[in-house]
Amino acid sequence: MEKQKFREFLTTKRLKLTKERNEILDEILDMKKHFDPEELFVRLKTKGSKVSRASVYRTIPLLIESGLLEEVERIDRHAHYERVSEDRHHDHMICIKCGKVIEFYSPTLEMLQDEICQKEKFKGIRHTLEILGYCEKCG
Repeated sequence: MEKQKFREFLTTKRLKLTKERNEILDEILDMKKHFDPEELFVRLKTKGSKVSRASVYRTIPLLIESGLLEEVERIDRHAHYERVSEDRHHDHMICIKCGKVIEFYSPTLEMLQDEICQKEKFKGIRHTLEILGYCEKCG
């Protein structure tokens, strides 16, 4: 389903699902955690891929724009990413000392956001929430 969505998105941009983009997408779909572009590149190289570092960095914005990937900022000043999943939305608490990311889901927060959108006659399609602070260890 994700591949078809990405292929259709690329078509609207007059781009193709190249072998490199396909390998990058496959690797991201296989990942279960947050990652940075360099980590993705190393994973691909370890598996014998010929994908270039530049291809990884050029493909990530396309995956974000297509709605398959989202950026999760970390305190170490470079971006980390994760797959967007229709059935497992979550938000993040990020420790500003050690960089630990805690994923959480709150039905109450989701309900409040829906209420606000309804009140403002706004059709929300996606959101991200990051709470910056200190984890239990760093607190």
